Amino acid sequence: MSKVILMDFFAEWCGPCKMQDPIIEELKKKFGDKVEFKKVDVDTNNELASKFTIHAVPTLILEKDGAVFKRYTGVTRASILEEDINAALK
Repeated sequence: MSKVILMDFFAEWCGPCKMQDPIIEELKKKFGDKVEFKKVDVDTNNELASKFTIHAVPTLILEKDGAVFKRYTGVTRASILEEDINAALK
């Protein structure tokens, strides 16, 4: 099985990021160990945010086998993320 990671680039001061949190928590429960979930605070991880050219938060990056599979900017619905995660797991 390929390695699938969902990176959540956020900031503590970001209102929409707080709206994204429960969606991510729902996905964690649904996918368990099949997907690695990482939260990345852009204010304390400038280098990683720069590597992925993060210009707005929240930004989510779905990675498969070390390559970007999908990228989302703004609050993203669970149904969209779930569909793309399932595609990445294939």
